[in-house]
Amino acid sequence: MQIGITGLPYSGKSTLFATLLSRKSESDSFHKKETEKGIVKVPDTRLDRLTEIFHPRRKVPATIEYLKVPGLESQSSASKGLPVQFLANLKTVDVILLVIRAFDNPLYPHPLNRIDPQSDINFINSEFLLSDLAIVETRIERLEKQLSKAHNPSYQQELELLFKCRGYLEDEKPLRSLALSPEEDKILRGFQFLTAKPLIIVLNIDEKEIQQTAEIIKRYAYLKTANTTYTVLCAALEKEISELDPAEQPLFLTELGITEPALNRLIRLSYELLGYISFFTVGEDECRAWTIVNGDNAQKAARAIHSDIERGFIRAEVVHYTTLLENGSLSACRAKGLIRSEGRDYIVKDGDVIEFRFNV
Repeated sequence: MQIGITGLPYSGKSTLFATLLSRKSESDSFHKKETEKGIVKVPDTRLDRLTEIFHPRRKVPATIEYLKVPGLESQSSASKGLPVQFLANLKTVDVILLVIRAFDNPLYPHPLNRIDPQSDINFINSEFLLSDLAIVETRIERLEKQLSKAHNPSYQQELELLFKCRGYLEDEKPLRSLALSPEEDKILRGFQFLTAKPLIIVLNIDEKEIQQTAEIIKRYAYLKTANTTYTVLCAALEKEISELDPAEQPLFLTELGITEPALNRLIRLSYELLGYISFFTVGEDECRAWTIVNGDNAQKAARAIHSDIERGFIRAEVVHYTTLLENGSLSACRAKGLIRSEGRDYIVKDGDVIEFRFNV
C-alpha cells in the first residue's frame, strides 16, 4: 500500500510524516520541495503473539510506503494548475492523506491568511477537480476525433463514460463518489484521477484542543463517506510522544485521553477505507503478515505470496488466529480437528493462519 501525504504549506505534513516514520527530527526535510518516501511496518499484536508461539528466525510485518508530496501551493489554480511532478507523484498512490490545518501559529502564517479547515478542504478539492477535468476534456477531444474517422465500440463506450465523469466534475463532485460498474472502473483506472482515489482527511489541531477531540470529531462527521474518512489529531504532540521511550508512550497517551498513536490510527483507517485485511503464514523460518482485499478467495490470497502458489493451488490448510492462540500450537489444533482444508473459493477471513498446498 502506498499513501501520499499532502496539504497546503504549513499544515503539518512534515511533522506528521516524521511522526509516522519515527524520525527524531524533521528539520532536515521540513523545507524540502522534492517528494520523500519512507516505509512503515504495520503494528499487529496478532503477529507478535504468533512470533512468541513459533519463535521463527524472522518476523515479517506488512508494510506501508508513505510519500510526502509537496507542490500543493495556494496560487496554483490561479496560474498554471498543479505542478506536473506533484501530479505524477500523487497519481501513483493508493490513498491520499490530506493534512488540513486547524491550529493557529503566528510563526508560520497560513498561506491564505485564515484558519478555516472547511475552506481549505474546498480549495484543495477544487484543485483536484480542475486537474481531473482537464484530463477528461483532453481525452474526450481525442476520442471524438478518432470516432469521426472510424467507429470503434470500445472508444464509444469510453467516451460515454467520460461524458458522465465530466458532468460529475462540473457539478463539483469527486469521482470517488461516482457509482461505477466493474467494467467502467477498469476503463477509468488507467487515468489515475485524483478525485477517484480514497481520501483520508487529517484535521491537525492545536495541543490545547486535545481534550475537545471528541467534540471536533462530531463536528466534522459529515466528511465521512463511502470512500472518504477523517480523523483529528495534533501532529506536533503526536511527534513528541513518538520520540519517547516506547514503554513511556502508553502512559502519556492515557493522560492526554488519546486512545491510540497516530500511526496505528491512520493505518487502521487506511485498511478500513481500502477494505484490506491480513492473513498470516507461520513456521520456524518466519511468521509473516500478508495484506489482501476483504472478499478475496484462497487462490487470490495465494497470489500475495507468489504467483506460482496461485497458479499451482491445490488447497489451503486454515485455522483462525484466535483458535490457534487458544490451543497453543498447530499440532494441538490438528489433533482436535480444528484445521480446515479449504478449496480455492474459500473467502479468507481477517486473522486466518494459512498453509497453502500447491504443485507447479
